[in-house]
Amino acid sequence: MATLESAQPAVLAAPSWGWLRHARFDLLFIVGITVLAVSAAGLTLAAPVLFPLVLVADLWLLGYHHVISTFTRLAFDSESFRANRFLVVWLPLIVLAGVIGLVAGVGWWAVPTLYLYWQWFHYTRQSYGIAQIYRRKAGGLADDPPRLAKATIYLLPLWGILSRSAEGHRTFLGMPIKTLPVPWAVVAVVAAAALISIVWWLVRQLAAWRQGRLPAAHALYMASHLVIFALGYLVIPDLSAGWLAINVWHNAQYIVLVWMYNNNRFKGGVDPRHRFLSTISQTNRALLYVVVCLGITAALYAGLSVTLEALGLPLVAVTLIAYQAINFHHYIVDGVIWKVRKAPIRENLGLAT
Repeated sequence: MATLESAQPAVLAAPSWGWLRHARFDLLFIVGITVLAVSAAGLTLAAPVLFPLVLVADLWLLGYHHVISTFTRLAFDSESFRANRFLVVWLPLIVLAGVIGLVAGVGWWAVPTLYLYWQWFHYTRQSYGIAQIYRRKAGGLADDPPRLAKATIYLLPLWGILSRSAEGHRTFLGMPIKTLPVPWAVVAVVAAAALISIVWWLVRQLAAWRQGRLPAAHALYMASHLVIFALGYLVIPDLSAGWLAINVWHNAQYIVLVWMYNNNRFKGGVDPRHRFLSTISQTNRALLYVVVCLGITAALYAGLSVTLEALGLPLVAVTLIAYQAINFHHYIVDGVIWKVRKAPIRENLGLAT
């Protein structure tokens, strides 16, 4: 989610723990998902032969599911569909035309290359947005100025993607790409800036902890952000395995956060105006929500695969266009629908209005 930003709330002298819901939920959301992501990447590094299997599991259980989760915001009830008709009906066609034009005008390599850089930006922006949610839940952070927070969040991923570019990778997930020609001197400058911002942030967090003013949830989330992006871009040598760690982390976060949004939206019970979505979004029906979303995911993506094959077109090429068009559409939509300055978004994320 790209734009979870808003004006800073009033700063309190003694921040709360700042949980989104409660300690058990947030520890699962922060620590549990991080462990899952690191384990997925670690498994593929220990046994590279398992990479395709882990990738398929990530795509079908998390990746495709996280895209479908977006549509619970867009089209799972008539009111949402009417409000987002352009995003649901016309934008996918525009994006698909853009991807086809990119292939025709530049070449096949341009699509995975664009994906490599766009997903880096998208993942970083979502993480920044979630950090902002935790900041607001803590009531404002005097020990973490907004500019320092942005530097701490953005500079490490920037260092990572510039480093990957300077390494000159020619393939990504088995597809040919062309990375930006970044000099190592530029990487070194950004790395130094990133390390300075991280050390400065850590010093301020340590001071806040000693004074009993550390908002644990925000600090823990920031730590998970730094760990995942460092592993994904700087520690894990293989580009695809490093991507897998960040991708699993990103996808799982999004699915849980969208469920929380829908759960908060219908916390008063089943809404007759939105009966389907409100029914599956109740706390005691969380498993049903997952099953329904996975069922829709399987039906749509399997149906898409069957349709593309039936058309008799080059399957790999057409699949690349179709699936990346879906990804790019998701990136654009996320930048539109998650704006915390809108009161309903704040309310359904459990933030003060």
